[in-house]
Amino acid sequence: MKLQVTLLGALVFAVSILLTGVVRRFASARGLVDVPNPRSSHIRTTPRGGGLAVVIAVTVGVIALAVMGLVSRELTIALVGGGGIVGLVGFLDDRHSLRPAVRFTVHTCAALWALGWLGGLPPLLVGDHLVKPGAAGYVFGAVGIVWVLNLFNFMDGIDGIAATEAVFITCAAALTGAIGSWPAEVLVGAWMLACASAGFLCWNWPPAKVFLGDVGSGYLGYVIAILALASGRSDPVAIWIWLILGGVFFVDATTTLIRRWLRGERVSEAHRSHAYQWLARNWGSHSQVTGTALAINLVWLLPWSVLAVKFPTYAVVSLICAFAPLALLALLAGAGRQEQSF
Repeated sequence: MKLQVTLLGALVFAVSILLTGVVRRFASARGLVDVPNPRSSHIRTTPRGGGLAVVIAVTVGVIALAVMGLVSRELTIALVGGGGIVGLVGFLDDRHSLRPAVRFTVHTCAALWALGWLGGLPPLLVGDHLVKPGAAGYVFGAVGIVWVLNLFNFMDGIDGIAATEAVFITCAAALTGAIGSWPAEVLVGAWMLACASAGFLCWNWPPAKVFLGDVGSGYLGYVIAILALASGRSDPVAIWIWLILGGVFFVDATTTLIRRWLRGERVSEAHRSHAYQWLARNWGSHSQVTGTALAINLVWLLPWSVLAVKFPTYAVVSLICAFAPLALLALLAGAGRQEQSF
């Protein structure tokens, strides 16, 4: 069975590469491109919407796993149904620039859909105490899913960074999840997303030949959030692990959002004041920033996640210790710093 899953992952990887090329040509022909502007971090006109290939590849992979009996009906419906809705609204947004209220409503519905099928927000281990959120978990869970979904959209601002982050988080989660005895369906689901993201990354690594677009960035965040939710059903520490692994994105996006909100800026307005965007301009290199983020993931966050698995009662402490230096680094790099008027 391991061989079958490995081969399926290779197929998903190949499908993602091929479909990304097809979507790129389609986007170019239809004028679905990002043209550089004062709010951009890129300097050349680039096709967008390549993330549609990731959506299709992962969907095919998850359905195949379900047919093989490796993914439950509940998780399949949560991923395929909710993910399809998120991907669709992202695709429409890439083409027609939907209003934020429309996107938020659809994202919330997709989050509640997944929570309904997976039984709500699972219990969380905080120190020695098992916290059961109950009915309130649907509220907190929906907020969390929508935040992760949009967080990937916020952080998809330079070449390669979002797809690289998705590959790292899913591969690292599969590794730590195997140590922590997470459900096999979560591990193989993470493998599908990792393979599809890696296939897209072949086109998106700096200098990018195509961008994810909202269809891809939102979908990545949604699937990662749902896999975290599913893993928490059997391990009350699992969600803390996923949070640690996504620390680079969580800290940068949250720090930036808070600083902009405190200044009274519209948080839904396009900007380029994330720490990674300041670094990309200061260093003059997308690849250096994306590579640095990957290095932080491997050298700093992965060890903390393994520590949290080994010592579950200290999982929250591990998360705080992992995040605190990153918050300081984000502030020093300029996360949320006010931009010049354009």
